[in-house]
Amino acid sequence: MRYDLTSLDLFIAVAEDKNLTKAAQRKHLAVSAISKRIAELEARAGSPLLVRYARGVDLTPAGQSLLHYARQMRHTLALMDEELAGYAAGVKGHVRIHAITSALAQFLPGDIERFANDYPQIKFDIEERVGTAVVRAVADGHADLGIFAEQTPAHGLQVFPYRRDELVVVVPATHVLARRQKVRFDTVLDHELVGPHLDSSVHALLTAEAKKRGKPLRPRIRISGFDCMCKLVEAQLGIAVLPRAVAAPYLRGGKLRALTLAEPWARRSLLIGVRALETLPPTARSLVGYLRG
Repeated sequence: MRYDLTSLDLFIAVAEDKNLTKAAQRKHLAVSAISKRIAELEARAGSPLLVRYARGVDLTPAGQSLLHYARQMRHTLALMDEELAGYAAGVKGHVRIHAITSALAQFLPGDIERFANDYPQIKFDIEERVGTAVVRAVADGHADLGIFAEQTPAHGLQVFPYRRDELVVVVPATHVLARRQKVRFDTVLDHELVGPHLDSSVHALLTAEAKKRGKPLRPRIRISGFDCMCKLVEAQLGIAVLPRAVAAPYLRGGKLRALTLAEPWARRSLLIGVRALETLPPTARSLVGYLRG
């Protein structure tokens, strides 16, 4: 079934204004012209799209469905126009990346910097997301590639190894554990935590390991952002489990200590996920190859 893009744009205007006359004024058309377009859409859909009242219109369930997809199409076309404009201006590619905080805080900025030095005409859109959202964005086509921890289910994505990081226990310098060099997770579970976001890969890992031990996590505070977690630990509001490289800058003032988490799962792999490598645009495929080393 083929739809005319102009008709879909006019339908969006009618749906937003809930009035044919206002939509016609906004689009600088006669009301009869818009009515004809809506009638053609209804004929194609085989169902009424609007409920007409004396002072305006409202959407039928079919109209609500069409509005959703029409807006998606408009957004996709806008992205296409933006990317093609980049090619016209001499830009050779555009890569969309979604990544978890661990990758962004430790590895990805340096890797992107080096890649961009080799390919200076490539543009990047990089967004920070929790692991499940990264996977969903790649699966839905909103990102060309995603970077997430191995504990996050990949849901059919094609995955490649990226980097490894190490989780450590960060405690105040005055904490009872601060004199130790390393600590087991059972001991961590005896203390209140400054915990990460519920959807984060670190939270999922800690929750699973606590469940194996038959102990609950004891989060006093949950917060997004590793820097905020370190500041709250420094304020003695709990201890935290963080990637070592993320915690390192906050140890220099002497108010925090990082203890080795003596568990095999504390050394984890970060993965690159794509829908299918062979279907990626050449620039995104080149970046995946670069990140894989």
